[in-house]
Amino acid sequence: MTRAVSEPAPLSRRTAGWILGVLALGGFAIGTSEFAMMGLMPELVRAFGVSEPQVGHMISSYALGVVVGAPLFAVLGAAWPRRSLLIALMAFYALGNLATALAPTYPTMLIARFVAGLPHGAYFGVAMLVAASIGAPGQRGAAVSRVLLGLSIAILVGNPLATWLGQLSSWRWTFALVAGLALVTAACVWRLLAATPADATHTPMRELRAFNRAQVWYALAIGAIGFAGMFCVFSYLAPTLIHVTGVAERWIPIALAAFGVGAIGGNLAGGWLFDRLQFRAVAVILGWSLAVLLLFPLAAQTPWSILPAIVALGTMGALAPVLQARLMDVAGDAQTLAAASNHAAFNTANALGPWLGGLAIGAGLGWTATGYVGAVTAAAGLAIYVHARRDARRARAADAVC
Repeated sequence: MTRAVSEPAPLSRRTAGWILGVLALGGFAIGTSEFAMMGLMPELVRAFGVSEPQVGHMISSYALGVVVGAPLFAVLGAAWPRRSLLIALMAFYALGNLATALAPTYPTMLIARFVAGLPHGAYFGVAMLVAASIGAPGQRGAAVSRVLLGLSIAILVGNPLATWLGQLSSWRWTFALVAGLALVTAACVWRLLAATPADATHTPMRELRAFNRAQVWYALAIGAIGFAGMFCVFSYLAPTLIHVTGVAERWIPIALAAFGVGAIGGNLAGGWLFDRLQFRAVAVILGWSLAVLLLFPLAAQTPWSILPAIVALGTMGALAPVLQARLMDVAGDAQTLAAASNHAAFNTANALGPWLGGLAIGAGLGWTATGYVGAVTAAAGLAIYVHARRDARRARAADAVC
């Protein structure tokens, strides 16, 4: 990938490290806000007088915001200087989370979560390009992974702490603190990242033209559908622990931490698998996901079996780096839009999973039905992968003939 941001002078290793740390802080704030809703579900049920599936709609509302905002902001901001765009996106994120913290009613909460989700995908897309641009030669992948580490730490540490804070005081403090972290990130980006002119070659039309490739859309469809199963189960994990496993609410932060351990392991495993199997890694991960989801209803019956199952559920996140790498291979000049749209695809899954799980629960199939519903989406993702492989082989054969 070519440098998206040109620096006026080479950055020192220390300065580059601080910038990557600040970008990771933004990822930590976003990850905490995105996943906090799952752990805070019992508090939100009591606060707004709604059902668990209705809280699931709050999760879906945020996810839909990401789906809309990621490509929109990536295209509209293509000609912006990266520094200015990052600051604007973090300031916007702070406002969305402040609105969440102050939402007085269920409908206003749905709107606030949608608004908060709008800058999510574009932030990660731009942050990854900035990280790659300041990384040392041959170490750009490591620089990008350090930005994504903020998201993984949010799953492991931020979300259990957010759940604990909500149980101890109020769920509103969680989103107020996220707004504060977003503002700190914006201020640090302004202070540390040099102001550089926008790259004149990066235009909205260039991004859109280069994005019109079938393999790009296959990768996004795999993420949007095949990954929905993880969110289907994870979104209703708190009530499943309480109503099926039969544990107290104090177990919820422990369960979220277990998921975070699996997510970090899955992120590392995904990169390792892609280096060895390339696109075929998708089949391995979705096959593993199918097994995990089918076994989840059985594992949910006891505390000692559900914790390993939750760790395994987190490892399904291995699909994210694999599809991100795949998109970088097939997106051509649309790197910004592809990076942002990958998060849009996964948040489509974050909207689809809770919605499908809520339908199953509302139909009286029980809390653990989410495992079976999720297995269906994983199987659908596998079917898309098979079609994408066949289409790629046909395209190579046609090129060989020409």
